[in-house]
Amino acid sequence: LRISHQEPDKNHPWGHGRFETVGTVPLGVILIAVGATLAYEMLVRAFNTTEIVVPSWPALVVAALSVVSKEAIFRYSLKIGKELKSDLLIANAWHSRTDALSSIIVFVALIGAMLGVWWLDALAAVLVALFIGKIGWGLVTSSITELVDTALPPERVKELRETVLEVEGILSAHDFKSRTMGNQVLLEMHLQVAPHLSASEGHYVGDLAVYALQNRFDDLSHIIFHIDTYDDQPFHDQPMPVMPSRKEIKVLIYQQMDQLIGSHENFQLTLYYDPSYVDIELKLQAEFMAELDKAALSLPAFRTQLEQELGRTGWFRNLTIWLPEPQIRP
Repeated sequence: LRISHQEPDKNHPWGHGRFETVGTVPLGVILIAVGATLAYEMLVRAFNTTEIVVPSWPALVVAALSVVSKEAIFRYSLKIGKELKSDLLIANAWHSRTDALSSIIVFVALIGAMLGVWWLDALAAVLVALFIGKIGWGLVTSSITELVDTALPPERVKELRETVLEVEGILSAHDFKSRTMGNQVLLEMHLQVAPHLSASEGHYVGDLAVYALQNRFDDLSHIIFHIDTYDDQPFHDQPMPVMPSRKEIKVLIYQQMDQLIGSHENFQLTLYYDPSYVDIELKLQAEFMAELDKAALSLPAFRTQLEQELGRTGWFRNLTIWLPEPQIRP
């Protein structure tokens, strides 16, 4: 338990929560073994006992006090385990409850002996054994489910998605991948934002989504988000079209500018990628107009010829040109 609450380190970047999960498995196995052993011994004793000793009432008082005290220990341990969200403490609490259940068996057996019902303690023991075994089985299966990185239930993922979609700037959220690490949840998701949003603003919107999630769900620890400027879900089962790199596009634009005005200086290039197209944005500096005048070329003519050449590529969709003054639209 002490190890599981240590901070992440170089060798365990996601934390140490799994140490607690690993420790819960043997406790669950022990509970299953205790239940099986208890049932076996009680059945053997029930079919082989020939002499019944009738106890007196003080024995009932002692057994009752034992049940109450051990049940109090169980409830306190369980309360602490739930507050800390520690599966190991919860498993240990249920392990402690086996003592209380054993005391119940003794109590029932004493009553049965007083009433002459010799098989009553065996029946109670078998029922308690089944209960203990069920608890142990639940602890083992839940721990193994975590160890194999099982995702969160669909209804929980729905809550996460609804929370994310409330954040301003997020158009859609998909590809939620989750797993648990002790009492914490690790989450990965894709967030779609507006196509021409800047990279920094897109990341800011993602940070807002992380804040919203962690503010609402206190068990979320590590959250990784991928910012998409388009819906990439249709391309999950097929290869993405290969778009030209920034370097390739710059070379093409440089070539056209050199042919048209004899220079490729004084502009800033911004690219917006879609799965099948590229939108190009040119921010021209004031000096660029002088280059156009030297080449005896108007800005609309320059734009038209550049668009015609880019249109032959098959991947070009739209060209936007900005001047220091207002935007020149098509």
